[in-house]
Parts: sequence; C-alpha cells; structure tokens
Amino acid sequence: MPDGAQHERDGAGPPELRDTQDTRDTQDTQETDAQRRRRRAQFLRELHEAKALRDRVQPRRVKAARMRQAMRMRTFRW
Repeated sequence: MPDGAQHERDGAGPPELRDTQDTRDTQDTQETDAQRRRRRAQFLRELHEAKALRDRVQPRRVKAARMRQAMRMRTFRW
C-alpha cells in the first residue's frame, strides 16, 4: 500500500496539507450570524407555506383545531 493512501485513510497526511484542511473545516463550521439568520428565515418561510397549504387541504381538521383552541381559551382561568 502506498504511503499516501495510508495517510489519507488515517487523516494524517503531510503537515502542509493538514493545516489547509483544518483551516477550511473551521471556515465551513463558523458561519456568520447573517448566514444563519438568512437560512433560518428561509426555513420559517417554507414552514409557514407548508402549514398554510395543509390548512387549505384539510379544512375540517383546521376547523376542529380552532374549536379546541376556543374551548381552551374559554376554560382558562386568569
């Protein structure tokens, strides 16, 4: 087995290659707050859209859920 294949499998490789790989990994894992907020906003938009679609497709379930929520609100004690 060649030495290069052994290093690649062990993740040990030559030091100059390991340093660049470690740097690249830390850059990938350290996303900026703006990127995280953008991804989160996109996820929440898609979630809201999926819930709206489900509500349109299953109106009986939505009405029952509204009735249960109204009953909970009527029986809630301050």
